[in-house]
Amino acid sequence: MVDRPGARVRAAVVGTGLIGGSVLLRMHAAGVDVTGWDPDEETRRRARRMGVPAPDLLAEAVADRDVVFLCGPLPTLPATLVEMATMTGESCVLTDVGSTKEEVAAIAATSGLTDRFVPGHPMAGTDRAGLTAAGPDLLAGAAWVLCPAPGAATPAFRWLTGLLVELFDARVVPMSPSAHDSVAALASHVPHLLAGALAGATQRSPLRDAVLALAAGSFSDGTRVAGTPAERTANMLLGNRARVLDGLAEVRVLLDELADALRSADATGLTARYAQAGAARSALRERRFAPADRDFPADGDHTDEVAWLCELGAAGGHLTGCRVGPDVVSYPALLPLAD
Repeated sequence: MVDRPGARVRAAVVGTGLIGGSVLLRMHAAGVDVTGWDPDEETRRRARRMGVPAPDLLAEAVADRDVVFLCGPLPTLPATLVEMATMTGESCVLTDVGSTKEEVAAIAATSGLTDRFVPGHPMAGTDRAGLTAAGPDLLAGAAWVLCPAPGAATPAFRWLTGLLVELFDARVVPMSPSAHDSVAALASHVPHLLAGALAGATQRSPLRDAVLALAAGSFSDGTRVAGTPAERTANMLLGNRARVLDGLAEVRVLLDELADALRSADATGLTARYAQAGAARSALRERRFAPADRDFPADGDHTDEVAWLCELGAAGGHLTGCRVGPDVVSYPALLPLAD
């Protein structure tokens, strides 16, 4: 590995759809030596027309790389991880961008890859798909979850943190795979269910065209992710099924409370519940942060380091870099202030 993560990095992106393509284009725009590969021949040709090297052979695309981003469909990631481990050198960092983390992290553990595989998930996207929808700025400044290996803040995790901050201006959120999947259920996956329900009910309604004629910001914002390719949404929901159902149950409790208050003409109850909801919305828009920097020994027992990293992410904080010296690793970080 190089001292400055982005300096002279050789990277590859396997799977160049919306997210993978955006990773590819961002790194290419930053001057990184990056190759792309996609199973679709036309997508590879399109990448080459955009000036990005995209060999036809996967082995050629990932040869002699420092880091490989695995960006294919969610169900393919475990098998792709194992395949990439055989095609790349032991010093090559592997990471993914899948929307669930527990399964692929477990495969990495059973395959002996936790020293160089860092589960990841950039929290960004659109309702479109493919390399034609990708762009170098899609992931800029995004919250990007990285999962340190249990008990070991590996050099791969530290290095990748620095790389993502440098090249993507990422807000790196360290989390355990299980914590990520629980949080992502409410932050991302349940919203897809709700958007699908509202848009689907409208599609079934005999008043559909009239509804669409009046649809403004609330309808458009509330149904945006219903336009995501259906197969991609289904893979995401099934990949985190138990936690999504738990999150949906929590939402149903509030929906039932709102319905009961509406049914009984309880203006006070409705107002109280919408005030509670508004507080969450305000907290999202007006979050303020304070420094929460920490130093740890570069070598030795990493248990305290990993525990602090996971606590930081669970508390809504994020890393703004990672500096590794001969004896000390330093994490500049930000933690949200209490409301």
